[in-house]
Amino acid sequence: MSSLSDKQIDLQLEELAGWQRDGNSIVKTYHFSDFIEAMSFMNQAAFYAEALEHHPEWRNIYNIVEVRLTNQDTGGVSSLDIRLAKRMEHIVQPKRL
Repeated sequence: MSSLSDKQIDLQLEELAGWQRDGNSIVKTYHFSDFIEAMSFMNQAAFYAEALEHHPEWRNIYNIVEVRLTNQDTGGVSSLDIRLAKRMEHIVQPKRL
């Protein structure tokens, strides 16, 4: 696996609301209504991350979850980071009937 090019990253970020580049990573801060909602998000994301064998750098403070995605093996943003970011966005999308 290799890192994505700057152009590839920029194109992917157009589809990921709130995600930004920060050096060799992509980052986003999620705000939830309370601690339980933040933990629920992290638990759901953790199962997907484990399935990908690609784990985020993240931090939780009460209702805030800060996420940083990068691929340590390639030294930059890879397709795994994009896949995990998209899954995280799917988790926080309002459920539709």
